Amino acid sequence: MKKSLLVIAVSLLTSLSFGQCFERLEKAFLERGSEAIVDDVHKEVIISYLLPDGTSYCTEGKARVKNGLIESVFTLYEDGTYEYMEDKFYNLKKQPPSIVNGISEVIRNASGDRFRIVFIKQLKPKRKAAKKANIPDDL
Repeated sequence: MKKSLLVIAVSLLTSLSFGQCFERLEKAFLERGSEAIVDDVHKEVIISYLLPDGTSYCTEGKARVKNGLIESVFTLYEDGTYEYMEDKFYNLKKQPPSIVNGISEVIRNASGDRFRIVFIKQLKPKRKAAKKANIPDDL
């Protein structure tokens, strides 16, 4: 019985932490901003799949950007290989997806998946915090 409860608790915590990956990424980009996304193949992007229940799960990959639009997407597999996402994909207006503040707009593909591409390497660094002064008590 205790093992069953432990398994359920771990499963719930795991699904919550992985299930909200996009929200965490979006919050970081909103707070810190993004460097410009230049035309190139960007390795180490995060592909965040948006599920019907409002959660998300994230995988790694790479994306080719041309003229500020996502041209192709590749999924990274455990063995270190990339696979080209052959499905035609587009934004909600049936146009090539654009990128705003380091994150693509919602993308749909022919398989019915909804996902966003997050250019994690372009996330601006955290701001430095000023060191507080230590005022002596015996002034």
